[in-house]
Amino acid sequence: MNKNELNECIKKAEEGDVNSQLLLGLTYLNGDEEIPANEEAFKWFKAAAEQGLAEAQFYLGACYLMGNGVKQDDNEAFRWFKAAAEQGDAKGQYNLGVCYLKGDGVKQDYYEAFRWFKAAAEQGFAYAQNSLGHRYYLGQGVRQDYNEAFRWFKTAVEQGLAEAQNNLGICYLKGKGVRQDFNEAFRWFKAAAEQGYAEAQNHLGRCYYLGEGVKQDHKEAFRWYKASAEQGDANAQFNLGLCYENGDGVEQDFKEAYYWYLIVYRNGNTVAEQFVKRIENKLTDQQKQEVQDRVNEWFRTHAEE
Repeated sequence: MNKNELNECIKKAEEGDVNSQLLLGLTYLNGDEEIPANEEAFKWFKAAAEQGLAEAQFYLGACYLMGNGVKQDDNEAFRWFKAAAEQGDAKGQYNLGVCYLKGDGVKQDYYEAFRWFKAAAEQGFAYAQNSLGHRYYLGQGVRQDYNEAFRWFKTAVEQGLAEAQNNLGICYLKGKGVRQDFNEAFRWFKAAAEQGYAEAQNHLGRCYYLGEGVKQDHKEAFRWYKASAEQGDANAQFNLGLCYENGDGVEQDFKEAYYWYLIVYRNGNTVAEQFVKRIENKLTDQQKQEVQDRVNEWFRTHAEE
């Protein structure tokens, strides 16, 4: 939108045109350095939402959820997601489901979460389709049904959603809702991993490590464990520590093994404690201190994760 178009949009929005208010909110939300994004986006989403525009109600809820342009408020986020959802807005329905699932702004209720995920999923919203698959897989808010879980994961996969690709891989790996097939598991873990999905990268590393669905290759296992670990996946961090300790796919390095084990342990995994202590016995005090300083830096830079 150029300057003249922006000025015209502002004029219409100020006159109460709801579509211009929404467009202006989106423009500010996606603006550049010359446009003050959050506060102005919130202002115009609120104006359109209060006129009953469902899409604006969703975006207003998102502003409250993320604290964009307004103080973070789960209760207000829930209120506006509900308003949008009840008008049939798929994103609003999905986010309302998330609120019920997590208990954000409302009492946790798996049955309501399932209800709203289903509503959005049936409109073709991929994130809701994946979440609906999860509910069937876990039996949350609905009777456990691996066949339905697989069906909804597959539906979301057709839209390219990485998390759904990972979940489909798990179904094939474990034979849940479908005949066990390591080749298909590998295929879908790889698809999700190549999109940068950390959990799938760890699963892909495991496939290479064990030779499940692919020729065994510890170097490739190490590569994918490392990619996942650097994104903060605890299982991958532990697996990476094992690779360094045993020299699997990489030159043996006790300092690096200690580094990754210590991160896992400090994140609350008590099983890692014995691995930390075992490696400590192989390092000098100076080496341990160097690693501990690096671990402290990891937690400082990854505090928000």
